[in-house]
Amino acid sequence: MTASYETISTRLDGNVLSATFNAPPINLIGPEVVRDLVGLIEELSRPGTARVVVFDSADPDFFFPHVDLTKVAEYTAEAAKAGGPGDASLGMLFRRFSEIPAITIAKLRGRARGAGSEFLLACDMRFASRENAVLSQPEVGIGTPPGAGAIQHLTRLLGRGRALEAVLTSADFDADLAERYGWINRAVPDAELDAFVAGIAARIGDFPRDALIAAKASVNAISLPTPAAVRADAALFQQLVRSETAQQRTAELRAGLPDPWPHRTRPR
Repeated sequence: MTASYETISTRLDGNVLSATFNAPPINLIGPEVVRDLVGLIEELSRPGTARVVVFDSADPDFFFPHVDLTKVAEYTAEAAKAGGPGDASLGMLFRRFSEIPAITIAKLRGRARGAGSEFLLACDMRFASRENAVLSQPEVGIGTPPGAGAIQHLTRLLGRGRALEAVLTSADFDADLAERYGWINRAVPDAELDAFVAGIAARIGDFPRDALIAAKASVNAISLPTPAAVRADAALFQQLVRSETAQQRTAELRAGLPDPWPHRTRPR
């Protein structure tokens, strides 16, 4: 790995690349993060790069709490650089990310809400701290359905009823419940998470690259949503996020007024 990134620090250990997000103050997904993801995707798509990538956050409280809703146009323009103007969306960027010839593992501590959760869903595997992980799709609470893959992935992983529960309640899920529903692979005690993920990454990284890529491609052929479905979700999000209702509720959130995403407690 030769590139350097503004919001991602990388470290290569054998066949495993560690990629840590650091976009203060709270790791919102904005144009800088998207620009770096586009660059990292391009680098990981070249022959001879890392076989496994482990993503985590430098901030123990925030993985990605959501996108920066004040910069939708800016980060969308950056996302278009990965596929062209017709694919100017996080959803299509994340779909391309799901197809890179490397195995991607998300190690979750802190909050992964909205597009943060959708980034995790685009990864090949997700492991979360039992004590310190929160997942949520809060978009309906501000007036729009998710637009970067959550509808597609959660329906496939959780089933119809549980996907609707997760999306329509805009509720927070802790790691234990997320594991039980299928949102993540496993909930792991926080003190054991680093070693657990490192062990899985090292094991996979020792296997032949061609076998890893072929197996991933076969699973993707069965499980990934079609580009048309991803584009439709993205277009609906980009339309409704600009609506008067969404703009008002977003402004209330930024102003620190009563929570515009109600019922964000753990579902029972």
